[in-house]
Amino acid sequence: MKNKSDKPQGLLLVVSGPSGAGKGTICSLLRKELPELSYSVSVTTREPREGEVDGRDYFFKTVAQVKDMIFRGELLEYAQVYGNYYGTPKPYVMNLLNEGKDVLLEIDIQGALQIKKVFPDGVFIFVVPPSLEELRARIYKRGTDAEEVIEKRLKAATSELSYASEYDYIIVNDVAEKATKRVLTLLEAERYRAGRTYFLVDKMLQNTEK
Repeated sequence: MKNKSDKPQGLLLVVSGPSGAGKGTICSLLRKELPELSYSVSVTTREPREGEVDGRDYFFKTVAQVKDMIFRGELLEYAQVYGNYYGTPKPYVMNLLNEGKDVLLEIDIQGALQIKKVFPDGVFIFVVPPSLEELRARIYKRGTDAEEVIEKRLKAATSELSYASEYDYIIVNDVAEKATKRVLTLLEAERYRAGRTYFLVDKMLQNTEK
């Protein structure tokens, strides 16, 4: 952990929520509003969806490749969700944070809780739909998954919502643009926490001693 006179690391923003809550849409809007925000591309063993590009949307790997990465300690977090592995490349994220750059992680709940143990000073945001009925409608409207997978996601949604209390903030995604503005407001406030900006005051105090 850095002492208070050091320039702080970049801000780690972790966004999670049940499938269909709209966290992906919010993260996309955040990246448009904040082009300097670094986005961590996750590793996954699931099949690419139509339009997804390897290295941009995900790093698509085999199960054997991901297990090897886990063994080598190359993943900051990982989880098995709906029968597929997902994980966050450790070196990529650490290098960005150490350079003072803010990093956005859009990950599942299991992964987020792992991250929180390593980075308790991160900003953890849980995105929820306005209602379970709306969640169901969004998942069916997506139409990219098989019926069996959709039912699994719907069943998991209720249990996933119970983890909301583990996060710092809960954002209701009724309208994506409005929800994104709420996240931007939170980020602005987080950047000015005393623990992140004390180095400015410390520098002033050091100058008075010269």
